[in-house]
Amino acid sequence: MREERRLISSLSFGGTFGVARLVTHSIRAGRGPFRNITPGGRHIHHMTFGIIGLITVGYAWLNEIGVGSSGGPLASRSTAFVYGAGAALTLDEFALWLNLQDDYWTKQGRESIDAVVAFGTLLAVSASGHRLGTELGRVWRRALRDVDAVDHVAVKAPP
Repeated sequence: MREERRLISSLSFGGTFGVARLVTHSIRAGRGPFRNITPGGRHIHHMTFGIIGLITVGYAWLNEIGVGSSGGPLASRSTAFVYGAGAALTLDEFALWLNLQDDYWTKQGRESIDAVVAFGTLLAVSASGHRLGTELGRVWRRALRDVDAVDHVAVKAPP
């Protein structure tokens, strides 16, 4: 079940990011049926929907809905999907929350792409079945062991 959630989250993240970029480019170009959401003249960014999704999933998971056997496979799959989509919508506007200005189309907007690539890579690695934390721990222990071995050699008195 855990592996399935990782895969669903990863696919949802990538798909949602692609759709979000397609829609925002369409809005900017004035093509298609898409328009900005501006109730009362206030622009609602798509990261707002991502944050709502992440908060909802976090609350569900705090109450053990969608994890383990609680809620069944539908809850597990649904929360994993919403998590991936919410993360994509939020990170697609990372530059906005980093710089506190709407710089989606500026050079600083590249920061959003960097954040999406970094987190998307993390999701993809976890979905592939690799235990990233375990592997990093092994590498760290091996590096410490090698440093310790070098220190012991360096401490030996010359003959």
